[in-house]
Amino acid sequence: RTAFVSTNSITQGEQVGALWGPLLAKGIKIHFAHQTFRWNNEARGVAAVHCVIMGFADFDVPKKLLFMYADESSEPTTHSVGNISPYLVESVDAVIRSRQKPLCHVPSISFGNMPLDGGGLILSDEEKINFLIADPTASAFIRPLISAREFLNGSSRWCLWLVDASPSDLKLHPIIMERIDQVKRFREASVAPSTRKFAATPGLFRDRNNPKTTIAIPRHFSENRGYLTMGFYDQNSIVSDSCMSLPDASLFHFGVLSSLMHMAWVRYVCGRIKSDYRYSKDIVYNNYPWPEHLSAAHQQAVEAAAQDVLDARAAHPTASLADLYDPLTMPPDLVKAHQALDKAVDKCYRPQPFASDAKRVEYLFELYEKYVAGLLAGVKPKRKKKG
Repeated sequence: RTAFVSTNSITQGEQVGALWGPLLAKGIKIHFAHQTFRWNNEARGVAAVHCVIMGFADFDVPKKLLFMYADESSEPTTHSVGNISPYLVESVDAVIRSRQKPLCHVPSISFGNMPLDGGGLILSDEEKINFLIADPTASAFIRPLISAREFLNGSSRWCLWLVDASPSDLKLHPIIMERIDQVKRFREASVAPSTRKFAATPGLFRDRNNPKTTIAIPRHFSENRGYLTMGFYDQNSIVSDSCMSLPDASLFHFGVLSSLMHMAWVRYVCGRIKSDYRYSKDIVYNNYPWPEHLSAAHQQAVEAAAQDVLDARAAHPTASLADLYDPLTMPPDLVKAHQALDKAVDKCYRPQPFASDAKRVEYLFELYEKYVAGLLAGVKPKRKKKG
């Protein structure tokens, strides 16, 4: 038997597969564990470190002890459990590995658009105003840029989106040509060959993903937020690479991803920066087990509840999403709408309510194992289509 104190990185993201996959294959079993807590000491200027403690051996025991924390600064509560997974929850010994495509039949997600421009294609509000004073007809090439900061805080930035601009069009706008030249010089001066090659197309973002509709999901967000916050945008807005982009998604997809069910998966599976969440494509989204047997009535209930969440947001037009989803300032109507959405999503998985996030995660890991076993047998899990 042995035990270690570690940073919590070994129980999150890609680290879990790299470390615990081989250990589990050798018969290692976790006997006790402390979930993430903040390591404190009295020294000045010490950075916050988020730790776990786990004891394990190369043999099993029938009962394990799991020390759970309501938050990272509280005292733990002790639970006797049958098994402790590498994610330090009571569940099967599943290891979530990087996956290039979704486990279930849902839209593929991607990064937003990286400018790679040295600022040449990006405009602040003030720069946009001055830009249009100098060249009013350039408005046809200016689009809203949706990055995580603007999305959550209600501020705005803009970008030059020149995908469909012809050379003759661009020649009519000297101020745009100056910006393009700025981008070209920035890319040519880079020490990275991968950046220099894009100097050949200086008027374009490195990425050019602009679907008709998309859900923008910030890639990093606060540990204090109870829900994964996202929003719909059309092709007139350009989603930046600080967000994930889920194209052609429906209200049902928005509802499931905005629920406590999905947030429980995020909380235990995704990587972190200190204690803040880092949403990922290959680990979090692509491995998420969507409902197995979905009736049309359950799907419609989620869609209706999702629309109610959007309507509740719209009822507070002067509030940013950061304010709306702050646990201390979340409006009662939005709280109520999310609670109804949580119930509707939970019922897509099973008729009985879930007593806690821990129970949601336990259920999701079991469903994940079932889906993976089906894939290995050549059967991909399918979600029933509406109607």
